Amino acid sequence: MYKVKVFVTLRESVLDPQGTAVVNSLHSLNYKDVSDVRIGKFMELTIEKSDRNIDDVVKEICDKVLANPVIEDYRYEIEEVVAQ
Repeated sequence: MYKVKVFVTLRESVLDPQGTAVVNSLHSLNYKDVSDVRIGKFMELTIEKSDRNIDDVVKEICDKVLANPVIEDYRYEIEEVVAQ
């Protein structure tokens, strides 16, 4: 079994209005040192072992379901879980 952590963020070239709103809020609360915020998504998946390559499976899931490859980038971490 695998535990997969997926991080999805907007590409640098895409405007992030939520991030801008958070920066403005932080500035109004006197956190003037914060210059940029990018909002993203975090997901955890549990995937059973199969005969397919786990890396290929995760890439396919991210490209087809979890991220919009036109405007978002993603990265992931795969951890194999040993049953006890």
